[in-house]
This record gives sequence, C-alpha cells and structure tokens, in this order.
Amino acid sequence: MENNLSITIPPDDLQAVKAALQQIQTIMARYVVALTPEQRKDLPKVNDGTEPFMEKIMEYAVGNPQFLPAYVILGELQKDWDVFSGILPLLRMMDQIRDNLSDTAMLAGSEAYKAGLTYYQSVKQAAKVNAPDAKAIYEDLSKRFMKQGKRTNSPSIE
Repeated sequence: MENNLSITIPPDDLQAVKAALQQIQTIMARYVVALTPEQRKDLPKVNDGTEPFMEKIMEYAVGNPQFLPAYVILGELQKDWDVFSGILPLLRMMDQIRDNLSDTAMLAGSEAYKAGLTYYQSVKQAAKVNAPDAKAIYEDLSKRFMKQGKRTNSPSIE
C-alpha cells in the first residue's frame, strides 16, 4: 500500500496554531462583517483585473478631488480602499494556508481510509473462517456499509 504522507504533528503545535487562529479571530472580530449569500451575489467585486483600475482611481481621486461627485466622500472612499488593500494580503495568505491544510487533511484521511478498508476486508475474511473475535468486529464495522447497498463506483474494497 502506497504511503505518500508520513508525518506526526505534535499536539503542542496543533494547539499553538489553534491559539494563533483564535487570536486572529479575536483581533479581527470588531472589523469583519458577515454577508448573506444574496448580498455576496449582488455586490460588484474587485478582482485581479479591477484592482489595478481601483489603484488608479485612488491616485486620481486623491490628486484630483474636484471630479468626485458630491455624494462620494473621499475620506470614506480612502478608508474602504485601505481596508480592502490591507485585508487582501491576509486573505491570500489564509487561502494558501487553507489549501495546504485541506490537501494535507485530504491525503492523510484518504491514506487512513484505504488502510482502514484493508483492515476491514481482513476482518471480514477472518469472520468467514470463524477466527476468534473477528465476527463481533466485522458486525460492528459492517454497519458502515449496511445502508449503502451495492454501488458500481464504491470507494470500499469490497
């Protein structure tokens, strides 16, 4: 069985990361907002193509405020842009961390599941030949597959 991941993360390191993330949540709690899916859908978005345009807008608006409509307050525009510009690098960093954690969890879980299914098959075979203790283990573990029925693309090794 192929094993692409063989690491151990000390509980102290996991706890330190959890504490750091909790500290980030605490620090940012008074600054962040939560949007509904509908609000997210309806808002115009700044993306990689819009960001340079907005940088130019900010330069021009600060240097040439006479063109700002009366209902656009330069100070508020600047605050909004500063928040966006300040959060964006954090968001990109968090995306990298999330992707790496997600990939690592997926690989570790997959390897554990494949090995677990192999163990299950071994117990199943042992139960068929009445090996001591195998029947009880098999009956307990087989509950996982009871409601699934037979599938053509099953992830199990049955």
